[in-house]
Amino acid sequence: MVEHYKPQKYKAWELTLEERFQEYFPPLSEREAVTEANRCLFCHDAPCMTACPTHIDIPTFIKKIATGNVKGSARTILESNLLGATCARVCPVEELCEGACVLAHDHKPIMIGRLQRYATDYASERKIRYFEPGPANGFRVAVVGAGPAGLSCAGELAKRGFDVTCFEKKPLAGGLDTYGIVVFREPVEVSLAEVKMVEELGVKVKTNHAVGADVKFEDLIAEYDAVFLGVGLGAVPDLDIPGEELSGVVDGLEFIEQTKIKPLHTIEFGKRVCVVGAGNTAIDCVTIARRLGAERAMIVYRRSEAEMPCYHFEYEFALKEGVSFMFLTQPVEVVGKDGKVEGLRCVRMDLGGPDASGRRVPIPIPDSEFILHCDMVIKAIGQKKHHGVLEKLAEFGVKNSKGYILVDPATNRTDHPKIFAGGDCVRIRGEASTVMAVQDGKIAARAIYEQLVGSGAARKAESAASKRK
Repeated sequence: MVEHYKPQKYKAWELTLEERFQEYFPPLSEREAVTEANRCLFCHDAPCMTACPTHIDIPTFIKKIATGNVKGSARTILESNLLGATCARVCPVEELCEGACVLAHDHKPIMIGRLQRYATDYASERKIRYFEPGPANGFRVAVVGAGPAGLSCAGELAKRGFDVTCFEKKPLAGGLDTYGIVVFREPVEVSLAEVKMVEELGVKVKTNHAVGADVKFEDLIAEYDAVFLGVGLGAVPDLDIPGEELSGVVDGLEFIEQTKIKPLHTIEFGKRVCVVGAGNTAIDCVTIARRLGAERAMIVYRRSEAEMPCYHFEYEFALKEGVSFMFLTQPVEVVGKDGKVEGLRCVRMDLGGPDASGRRVPIPIPDSEFILHCDMVIKAIGQKKHHGVLEKLAEFGVKNSKGYILVDPATNRTDHPKIFAGGDCVRIRGEASTVMAVQDGKIAARAIYEQLVGSGAARKAESAASKRK
């Protein structure tokens, strides 16, 4: 067991509950932003731009901040990434643009994410509108799911003159950006402002509309010229161990969601919390529990530190929050009394050879059972696949692999000529993230435009757009 628990030094508890859930990084002041922008070398062949999945022209937007043209800086960002304000906050910049910065090796990398936030917040606070709906081209597109992939696709299509309708099953649009990003990384208002920006382009966003229940998929195929699926993934899977039905065992995504839509003081949490899993969602859950007031919050993971799927900087963040880590530990039963959680029975694990993912296989150690005393267990072991959706899609010839929709990576089109998809529901390999979902939406929007309007018209429109810059 690795212990990192010193509650007497946990400074967050010196703050009010609301202060603990303010954005982790404060906004840059004008002076700070200009000073940081002037550190940039403005590389001609910028590796940061290559590392950005949406290929934002990073040197240009930073140069505009340095010269006082913040409005132009935000335009440069949003032309490549309509959800630039969210990505400025939630992108794993340490792994992407900032990690590729040429100053990262010998100096401190440019704070690209925080500069992007500075520019996009500037535009949002002043309600600057950069884009208008394109001239109507007569084509209609249905977007299923108003998460980052769906909103990106819808917005890009609206700019090209399509009549777009988004169908979202939840009461609020924005997907995981609205519901699933821990509030001290992204306030819900940021995501909803991006939804409003897409709506101002003429996109109709119909919330509380679940395809299959409120809208038939067959009708979408029949009535629209193209359909884009940005359905994400489902709830956290069950642990499949005895005692999982006890009060105090909760879904990790639902736990995070509460911090986005409920008053913080109304959220129930345990004094001793065990989070099962070691991905980024697990880190979010355990740090939320800590900031809510849990005296002890720990990650329980069946492999070692080296196999953790979370980003290393997230792991370091959790350590600073006073989180404990129980590695090589497999839960086998939730122990309870009177219907409530009292502990988590676990066994020690050893590691064998690598599995198909390249990670070493955990093997139980005989006679190694023990109980972790806790009053709350949070499940954060990934997300379920939408098997009902996949079965319906199969009726239209859409294939899947291991529960993920198969698409042509160049166009994000499925085997059905009308159906496109993007975001977490297609992410068989690689990291699932907001910025990758945004790029998926862009790729699909471009492909839909070329398929319905014509590649010649697409090249002409892009050429005209580049001249306007």
